[in-house]
Amino acid sequence: IAVQVGDLLKYDSTINDINRIAKALFQFPFETFPNDSITSSRAKLIHDWILSLARQKMELTGRNRMLSEFCLKISPQSHHDKLSMILAENNVNSPSRENYELFSRRGLHHQVSLHSKKLFLEGNYFHAVFEASKAYNFEVKNKAQSMKDGQALMLEVWSPEKGTLKLNLCRTETERNIQDGIKFLSAGLMQAIRNPTAHEPALTWPIGRDECLDILSFISFLFHQLDKATYYKSAT
Repeated sequence: IAVQVGDLLKYDSTINDINRIAKALFQFPFETFPNDSITSSRAKLIHDWILSLARQKMELTGRNRMLSEFCLKISPQSHHDKLSMILAENNVNSPSRENYELFSRRGLHHQVSLHSKKLFLEGNYFHAVFEASKAYNFEVKNKAQSMKDGQALMLEVWSPEKGTLKLNLCRTETERNIQDGIKFLSAGLMQAIRNPTAHEPALTWPIGRDECLDILSFISFLFHQLDKATYYKSAT
């Protein structure tokens, strides 16, 4: 595992990042292990940190969890699939593998995946939700060309009467109901999800894995509505 992971990430991780992440995760000293076949200094550093972990006396489950977390944190998202394969092929029961499968099955909008996938795979559900919420707010502001933010932004730009983002012509009662619904759902996301995650500590406002997936699916739905919306320049 040490050799395979080091070879995979030798061009995508910096020495400073590898050491910073390892020292934050591991409460044991770094050791070096001779291996003349490794010529990359970054690959050798990854190799030695993983073997230093292997030397520690601890339960297998805890070791596997730390190994998985270390590998994910030092790698770009594009390598997560390959990392999961390496761990599985070496009989490491990686918690990230189950999370990867759960996340992938949802078929989430690409913006949710971009901002939240790595955090979700690491088990950081609170910040996965926070980042997706912020991303939706950011993309709505850009498309609507508005200076407002949060709930006020959503109530204004999705308004059936004077909003700049329209899902339809808002002529019939059904069309206005749909437009109003997205307005209030978007405003609710800001009030119920984004604002609490922005102001409350993660320890006092915990978000579990299943709840996180449900919220990310909701945000994904709103992103798809935003994709379908047409911009109308405000008359005022």
